[in-house]
Amino acid sequence: MSVPYETAAYEPPESAESPEEHLMRLLGRTLNSFELPDETIRQLDCALAHDGSLHSAHHSAGLHRETYRHTWLLADGSALTLWEIVHNTAPGSEPQHEVYVDEEELRAATARLALPPDAPDFELPVQVQLSPAPAPRHAYVPDASADHARRLLRRAENPDRPGADHAARLATASGHRITQAFGGPGRAGRARIGFSLYEHAFLLRDGTEVSLWEVEHTATPDGRHMCEVYESEDAARRAMELRAAQVS
Repeated sequence: MSVPYETAAYEPPESAESPEEHLMRLLGRTLNSFELPDETIRQLDCALAHDGSLHSAHHSAGLHRETYRHTWLLADGSALTLWEIVHNTAPGSEPQHEVYVDEEELRAATARLALPPDAPDFELPVQVQLSPAPAPRHAYVPDASADHARRLLRRAENPDRPGADHAARLATASGHRITQAFGGPGRAGRARIGFSLYEHAFLLRDGTEVSLWEVEHTATPDGRHMCEVYESEDAARRAMELRAAQVS
């Protein structure tokens, strides 16, 4: 009995394949991918990390069956698993791929395969190690977060606001949270000037977190409201100090 731990259908361990690419490749090679529930596909579209491993193998008289476990880490911290069977129906025939949502469906599909009942079989211990995804600092609201980031950057008036690279990263935001870090009017010179500082924290699809710092103030020549956006809290606070000094 030989077990093909490496087959042409699978990427090498060092592959930088994204969770979405891994899913699309799996669905593209399986014969019954159309049977997967739509809700399952929607959940996997937002996955943060993935892992695939050989779960079991059965080889005898030119017939073979391998079972693979594919697990995705979802944005809410839960995991979702799909089971893939790779098998041939006749000695030397091309392998076929099938995918199932749960182990009960997997067992039923395995029982239909034409493998001798007395052939040796073995099970591998399943130890799924997902790509590291640190626990988020905030509880995020998945409510048009990418659009929120786009509108925030669009209304920023400072010339040193975050540029195209930040905008591209934030286009993948799957959640956001707004926290007020400073607020309330202050007196500067003859005018009563208002300053507020907000952290806009975003959770990206790869599990990383990015914050933008918004300064809202009326330290303008005509007292109108102005919005500025910075990449760090320090830069935002320095901008507030500078604006206050200019009108004092």
